[in-house]
Amino acid sequence: MGIGPGEEFDVVLIGAGIMSATLGTLLRYLAPELSVAIFESRDTVASESSEAWNNAGTGHAALCELNYTPEKPDGTVGIDKAVNINEQFQESLAFWTYLVEQGKLAEPEGFIRRVPHMSFVTSEKNAAFLRARYEAMSRHPLFSSMQYTEDPAKIAEWAPLLMDGRAGGEKLAATRVERGTDVNFGSLTRKLLANFSDSLHLRHKVVKVRRASDRRWHVTVMNEATGVSAEIVSRFVFIGSGGAALLLLQDAGLKAGVGYGGFPVSGQWLRCTNQQVIERHAAKVYGKASVGAPPMSVPHLDTRVIDGKKELLFGPFAGFSTKFLKSGSYLDLIKSVTPGNLYPLLKAGYDNIPLTKYLIGEVMQTPEQRLESLRVFMPTARREDWELAIAGQRVQIIKPHHEKGGVLEFGTEVIREGDGSIAALLGASPGASTAVSIMLGMIGNGVNVLEGREDVAAKLQAIVPSLGKKLAEEPALLEEITRRSNAALGLG
Repeated sequence: MGIGPGEEFDVVLIGAGIMSATLGTLLRYLAPELSVAIFESRDTVASESSEAWNNAGTGHAALCELNYTPEKPDGTVGIDKAVNINEQFQESLAFWTYLVEQGKLAEPEGFIRRVPHMSFVTSEKNAAFLRARYEAMSRHPLFSSMQYTEDPAKIAEWAPLLMDGRAGGEKLAATRVERGTDVNFGSLTRKLLANFSDSLHLRHKVVKVRRASDRRWHVTVMNEATGVSAEIVSRFVFIGSGGAALLLLQDAGLKAGVGYGGFPVSGQWLRCTNQQVIERHAAKVYGKASVGAPPMSVPHLDTRVIDGKKELLFGPFAGFSTKFLKSGSYLDLIKSVTPGNLYPLLKAGYDNIPLTKYLIGEVMQTPEQRLESLRVFMPTARREDWELAIAGQRVQIIKPHHEKGGVLEFGTEVIREGDGSIAALLGASPGASTAVSIMLGMIGNGVNVLEGREDVAAKLQAIVPSLGKKLAEEPALLEEITRRSNAALGLG
């Protein structure tokens, strides 16, 4: 369906990924009469960060990701970030559960499956850290089902590939949570956007966003097939186009985004091609990241189900590209440099020299070096059973800092205008797994197209019962949410 010059919409969503799909679904539920237009420059939805091969696919609930539980100077382990991420993922589960129960999201087994989440470490030092982590987390209601072992036989029972061919006498430790998940965010995005067939415009690239009068925005959209551009008007604009969001954010001139820059990090997987090996593993096993590694590069031996087929991946291995999207331009990074963000970029780069050295090392790795990294998890790994696959492109946030000049941030951040007429999402992990929480927070901070509606809070509470609550303080609510999601999503 074409777009005509001067057309007006209540909502424009830029990028057809999990973020826009989630926000669009929420807005349509809260205000069905809103007119919505979704623009995607490629010919398919979920083709960048949301696509199954381009992200970890772990339902990030902090069950196994060790970078969410930092070790403190006194040897104890902080779990506040892990608790926050788990509660955010509970909101995702509740939202998906509601949609399934209401018949709005069919065949949940097509996007979510139960896969145990494990952490695995070697050496006395790392085992002591994992033990302290387990002791801190297992006391919390959200992580009470976590198991811990240093017994090689038990580890072999949980994940045989970890122990095959491993020499005796090595100090090992592992934790396991049975009710972990594997989420195909590409499939989920396609299911959600199937309800927007009248609003979705593929091969339409937003090239300009400019403020109009009366809290509206002029949005210039180019039809990639014809090369013809049209300027439309929208009351609310969401820029959810992955790494490319930074360039559009700068173009829109948002005051809140002044001085922001981006640092692109690419990724690669080792993908198993031996079906017998794939069938012997049924878990997501995370280890400790290398010194200087970004969070997206925490190594894991990962069972995935992609398009109905069981897969086994290891990685990701970090890389560097000046593109902001896999389908982007090598000039993206250069185009993003402005007089306002040049100093924060240079200062953050100087302060993160170890990260630069790490990325150079990753880029220069040989196939044998990648295989050696895999053998830390799987000692019997053979080169002929694995092939290299390209993962997604992420853009980490660099933001101005009053003392440091510029800081490199890991995570996601919503940049918005105070009048609630436009917002942009920047950053990466845990990203997709917390999309529901991110969008609920954005709506809670104010979206102009929902102003004057007194039923918003009640409607949101109906679909996400834990909204605004601490599940650790309400065990009955936690039990009810778990029961419902087990039943609706097939996680029991």
